[in-house]
Amino acid sequence: MELLGRTRVRVKDGRVVETGEPLIRWCPLFDKVRGIKEITPEAAAANMEFRMKEHGMFTPKRKLEMGVFVGFGASEAMMTACSRGLIDGAVTVCDGAGTVITANPKLIQGMGGWISGLVSTDPVPEVLAGIAERGGIVLDPQAGRIDQVAGARVAADIYSRFAVTVADAETAEQLRELEEERNVRILIVGVHLTGIGEDGARRLLASADIVTGCASRFIREQVRPLVQVGTAVPLFGLTEWGKEVLVERAKEVDRPILINTMPLPVLPESKQPRPLV
Repeated sequence: MELLGRTRVRVKDGRVVETGEPLIRWCPLFDKVRGIKEITPEAAAANMEFRMKEHGMFTPKRKLEMGVFVGFGASEAMMTACSRGLIDGAVTVCDGAGTVITANPKLIQGMGGWISGLVSTDPVPEVLAGIAERGGIVLDPQAGRIDQVAGARVAADIYSRFAVTVADAETAEQLRELEEERNVRILIVGVHLTGIGEDGARRLLASADIVTGCASRFIREQVRPLVQVGTAVPLFGLTEWGKEVLVERAKEVDRPILINTMPLPVLPESKQPRPLV
C-alpha cells in the first residue's frame, strides 16, 4: 500500500517488510490526526503498523465496520450517498480482498476509512467472509485482484447508479464508456492522486465527479470545482451530482459548517501538503 505521501509499504505475515521513500515531507491531515511532523520511511512504516494493530489491516482481524475518519473523505462521501439514496452502491477496494462491490454504507466506510493507495493484496479468508456477511461481493476472491472497471461491470448488473473509486484518468475514461454501453450512471471518485501528471490530472478532471486534492500540484492548478469541502486536503465536486453528494455529506458532519460563495479553489498556502507533487 502507498500511504503518507505515496510511501510504498509492503506487508507480509502481519508485519512491515519493506518501505520506500515518500514523495512529500508533510501532510496536514496526518499531522492533525496522528501528530506526524515529518514524513519519513520510518514514519510510514510506523503508521502502517498502527493501522494493522488498531484496525487489523492486512490481517485476519481486519475491522470492516469503523467510525468516520475525517468529516469529508471519499469513503465518508460514498457512505452518506449510499445511505441517503443518491447511489445504489459502490465499487471500492479493501486489503485482504481487492475490488469489492457493495450497497452497505457501513461496509463502504469500514473498508475505506483507513485505507490509502492499495497497490496489490493477497486474499485473506477471514476478510472475504466478513465482507460476504455484510453483503459485499468480492470481484476475485481467489486472487484479490484490483480492477475497478471489471468491478463496475459487475455493479452494472445490479445497480443503476453507483460510485467507483479510481486513481488514474484511463480508468475514469473507461468507466465513462461503460456508462454509455450499459446505460447506467457512475459517480467517479478520484482518489490517491499525489504525483499524478499534468495530462493525467487534466483528463481525470474532465471525467470525474469528485476528486481529492491529495498532495497533487496539478489537481490544485487545474481544478475548477462547483463545490469544495476542506482546504488542506480538500475534496472537489466537479459535476452537479458530485456537488449534491458533498453537500449531502455536509448534513451529517457534526461540527459547525460555513457555507459561502466565492471563487474556487480556496487553498491557504500554510495548510497545503509540502511539497506539492
